[in-house]
Formats: sequence, C-alpha cells, structure tokens
Amino acid sequence: MGIVKISDQMHENLRVAGTALSRSINAQAEHWMRVGMLTEMHPELDHREICQLLVRAELAGGLDLAMAIDGPPAKPGASAKGKH
Repeated sequence: MGIVKISDQMHENLRVAGTALSRSINAQAEHWMRVGMLTEMHPELDHREICQLLVRAELAGGLDLAMAIDGPPAKPGASAKGKH
C-alpha cells in the first residue's frame, strides 16, 4: 500500500461521492481508479459493461491486471470467435 497525493478539490469530490454512495473516501477513489483503468484498457465497453465486468471479477476473487487485460470472460452460451 502506498500514498497517492491528490488535489484538495479531488479529495472533496471523493468525499462527496463517497458519502452519497455509502463508501469511504478510499473506497470511492479505488472504485474510480478501477473504472478508469478498465475504460482505458477497454474503450469499446460502456459503463454498464464495465460495472458487469467488475461484478464478475469480484465473484471470481477480485480484479487483477491479467483479468483486466484479457477482458471480460465470455458470456454463457456465447461462442468464441474463430473457434470451432
């Protein structure tokens, strides 16, 4: 664990959003970092799909970078592209 320096304004934004969503400031910051990381790694996904990816990752034991890079797991019943 480390220390990340952020602006006073961002800290206030985190405080307000965290309070509104029943999260601590740290939990809100981590949520925004996860969403931002996945948005950059998968620009083809919309917010709803990113949230679904986060839920699936949590059910699988948590989000790690390898899972984020590989992308969302195939949906049940969906066939893999290029595989027969």
